[in-house]
Amino acid sequence: MNKKTYPIRMAIPGLLIYLIIFVIPTFASFYFSMTRWNLRTSEFTGLENYVTFFTMTSTKSALKNTAIYASVCCLAKLILGLLLARYVCSGVRSGNYLKILIFFPTLLGNVVTATAFQSILEPNGIVNQVLAVFGIPTVRFLTDKRLALATCCVIDIWQGLGTATIIFIAGLSAIPRDYYEAASIDGARDFQVFRKITLPLMVPSINTVLTLSLIGGIRTYDLIYTLTGGGPGYATEVMGSVVYKLFSRGSYGLATTGNVIIFVIVSVIVFPLNAFVSRWEEQL
Repeated sequence: MNKKTYPIRMAIPGLLIYLIIFVIPTFASFYFSMTRWNLRTSEFTGLENYVTFFTMTSTKSALKNTAIYASVCCLAKLILGLLLARYVCSGVRSGNYLKILIFFPTLLGNVVTATAFQSILEPNGIVNQVLAVFGIPTVRFLTDKRLALATCCVIDIWQGLGTATIIFIAGLSAIPRDYYEAASIDGARDFQVFRKITLPLMVPSINTVLTLSLIGGIRTYDLIYTLTGGGPGYATEVMGSVVYKLFSRGSYGLATTGNVIIFVIVSVIVFPLNAFVSRWEEQL
């Protein structure tokens, strides 16, 4: 056990790559977020970019929309993914086909998915044509302020549910069947089996889905930007789309500030959440 399989120098290439690709750019971003820069020059401006960023009208809407979007998508993927995984693992004949059907949307790129749903949900699209058969007037899913963000959430859930379900299927499949057989002999009910056996052993999978879904929801921009461009008005503006628009118009300092803020938000939420889930696992 005390033997070193590999000398420490074997880790140097990996550490250098990690340092160059992640650590240095991360710390450089904190500096450049406090500058007015372009590809040739930079001017240090202190906290001016942060003040400007937080006073922008689009930022106020983006923070609220990002919180709603990330929370709704994360909870939906968590609950629906776990329910689907339990159903698929219950021994149904079509289990393998359901796995393919559920996971297929994940293979599509965000831009491809958004472009397809734009055509499906447009006023003359197939969804409104079906609704018209039942006498329902045209619904403007992507241009109505009351529906646009909810529509984006549903599309994101549809696309990302497969990943959550596959993770939960892997977690359920790893639980030894002996535990369930022993519980059945003891006369435990379904809820008791789920509470005492399934849930505690699924905590690592739940933690993974929570982390991936939250990070993805907070950082998202391409799906929403392709669907609505952040509109109508600021109804679907999220932090990622704000940063993208700032970069596209040459406000590199402000855009870097936005990226740093997203990084901080993700860190402040995800790390304490992981610690909470770990403590929760111990209590279970």
